Amino acid sequence: MNALLRIWAVLLKELRQLVRDRVTFGMIVGIPLMQMLLFGYAINQDVRDLTGAYVDLADTGASRQLIAELGAAQIARFPYRSDSVAELERLLDAGDIHVGLYIPPDFERRLHDPARPLAQLLVSGADVLIVRTALQARALPFDARGGSRVSLRPPHIDTRVYYNTEGRSAVFIIPGLIGVILTMTMTLFTSVAIVRERERGNLELLITTPVREIELMVGKILPYIAIGLVQVTLVLIVGVWWFQVPFRGTLPDLYLGSLAFIMATLTLGLLISTIARSQFQAMQVTMFVFLPSILLSGFMFPFEGMPRLFQYLAQVLPLTHYVRIIRGVVLRGADLSQLVTELAALGVFFVVALALAVARFRKRLD
Repeated sequence: MNALLRIWAVLLKELRQLVRDRVTFGMIVGIPLMQMLLFGYAINQDVRDLTGAYVDLADTGASRQLIAELGAAQIARFPYRSDSVAELERLLDAGDIHVGLYIPPDFERRLHDPARPLAQLLVSGADVLIVRTALQARALPFDARGGSRVSLRPPHIDTRVYYNTEGRSAVFIIPGLIGVILTMTMTLFTSVAIVRERERGNLELLITTPVREIELMVGKILPYIAIGLVQVTLVLIVGVWWFQVPFRGTLPDLYLGSLAFIMATLTLGLLISTIARSQFQAMQVTMFVFLPSILLSGFMFPFEGMPRLFQYLAQVLPLTHYVRIIRGVVLRGADLSQLVTELAALGVFFVVALALAVARFRKRLD
């Protein structure tokens, strides 16, 4: 009987401690709700309305009808018109479009020859799910309406896949995996940085020094920048050498883009460390941030398949922009001038997160 009373006393103590620990209590409720919302609404492998551009050298009513029917089938939308295939390839390299439609000048003659494809669809193979969606255009029913009705049997559209012609998942996964590894390690390392100082009593020493808040923050993240670059190198070597992932960009672009992401991720960890009261809480909050980063960044699930609200939310996450940078450099051979929007987003995140971390940190014991 006494043993049960003692167990009951310990149970009540733990419950009171959980109620007082707002971070842990928030995780108990927040993580299940977040997973339900993300998997229920944001995670969608049925990609529609791929961004595209087209070259229409025929410029006839039937060719315009083909473009309209591809849009009506929700396979792709074509807000851009280009003058040549070279321009379509440049847009693909820059990541501005996912598909390019080339309609040849003899389009009208091809309408009467079912053995010949009507057009060619240029598809970015950097995402295997995008390729799967684009391939649906091969069997798209198409009736040319003019003086007479012409019915054609599929395939009507030839498809050319860029960057990942074999459709291997490793080519799609491994470049983004660099960002996932950096997100977990860099955020976790720095999220416990300030908390560790507090738990070990080192903040008492910092109080008596002339070190300012911004100097402390910068000093905390500098060692981990080198660690992050080493991790980038290790994963890249294994990916290229063992998994045969093609590397089409340049190493300076890769490391500069990675440096911007590492700095943004480290400041996120510092911000977490100013919120958490213990190292355990810091790890909890890190995992709370890590889950939506993986699911919403486009690393595993196509960004285009998410509802608009979750796409806006994903733009706040550094990993979203780094996935575009790393896949652009590694798979498409893009240079940083073509990825300046993503770099700017990482820069803004770095400045804002560092400012918030400095504002929250006080060089004194609570």
